[in-house]
Amino acid sequence: MKNEILSLVEKHEQWRLKETINLIPSENVTSPAVRALLSSDFGHRYTSPDKFYMGTKFTDEIQHYGEQLARDVFNSEVADLRPLSGHIADLVFLACFTKPKDKAICISRESGGYPGISNKGISQALGLKMLDFPFSKAEMNIKIEEAADIILKQKPRAVIFGASLFLFSHPVRQLSKIAKEVNATVGFDGSHVLGLIAGRQFQDPLREGASVLFGSTHKSFFGPQGGIVLADKKHGEIIRKRIHPAYVDNAHWNRIAALSLALAEMKEFGRTYAKQVVQNAQELAKAVAEKGFPAVCSSLGFTRSHQVYLDFGGYKNGRAVARKLEKANIIADSGVRLGVNEVTRRGMRKAEMQKIAEFIGRAYKKSENPSQVKRDVVNFMKDFQEVKFCFSK
Repeated sequence: MKNEILSLVEKHEQWRLKETINLIPSENVTSPAVRALLSSDFGHRYTSPDKFYMGTKFTDEIQHYGEQLARDVFNSEVADLRPLSGHIADLVFLACFTKPKDKAICISRESGGYPGISNKGISQALGLKMLDFPFSKAEMNIKIEEAADIILKQKPRAVIFGASLFLFSHPVRQLSKIAKEVNATVGFDGSHVLGLIAGRQFQDPLREGASVLFGSTHKSFFGPQGGIVLADKKHGEIIRKRIHPAYVDNAHWNRIAALSLALAEMKEFGRTYAKQVVQNAQELAKAVAEKGFPAVCSSLGFTRSHQVYLDFGGYKNGRAVARKLEKANIIADSGVRLGVNEVTRRGMRKAEMQKIAEFIGRAYKKSENPSQVKRDVVNFMKDFQEVKFCFSK
């Protein structure tokens, strides 16, 4: 059994880490130093706020140091690194600021919103009624006037910006003012764009009216898988009082150590990284559009995030596209959201986006054996094996 397990891991790493172009926008690669901390002794240990466990002095220092880094990177008054995932961070936000039978509003799954907070997700578990933001598919954004009208009439207790399909900044500044008129708590699920927010290349939700910024730490942000909460003092203190033991008990301190180092990398290299991500996304969008692919929002410059969206008319068609690309070692999702965060971290720039677009065209459109494209992709990836925007050894 041991050999089979080790063999599967080795095959996976050879394929996904070394031989494929990964364009899944919800994934990234950690630096070798961050990755090493995931296997540190912190992974064996416990601590708790009530000091029940002894032997935690360095664990506590790591937590405090990481939280200070997070406050610096995101310019927040409070930071909490304990959520085990972005989904748990969503749960913490909603559980802290709503009660059963309350209303909340977010972008629907059909418009690219996160399914985990839908009526079949966290909201159902908490007994909430979810309202959908009016959404423009043409502009891939919330319709401000219609949304304001719904907020004033329905008076939701929580207003949540952010999405899984996320191309442009959301109208936080305009709608947060309306939300506060009805005493709603404004949250921003930054799971996908957290690295761009940290790198000052997207919007700044906490300055635009959101009280809480939360999400996962492994998408455009290049940390380990996990979650984070950033907030103003008032809302942050509520979260810190309630998060343990209701929503997180053992917070996985190896992950927090690794996240702390990733935060240090983001503080040092984040602006350069995030700027390159946005430039690469725009270049890839332009390149695939020129090859006839249905990249949306050309009149708006396609994207201001790490994502490019190819609209093939739904998951069924999108899955067929993704399967074709996979045969050529190009990894995408069934939504055909193309994310450039990982390839940017590997050192790719605009010229490489043109090359990736060429591979996509060959894999999908031309009557070429995918095995030939696959061989070319594997050779192409040989020059991009090192992780950039991180501390040298």
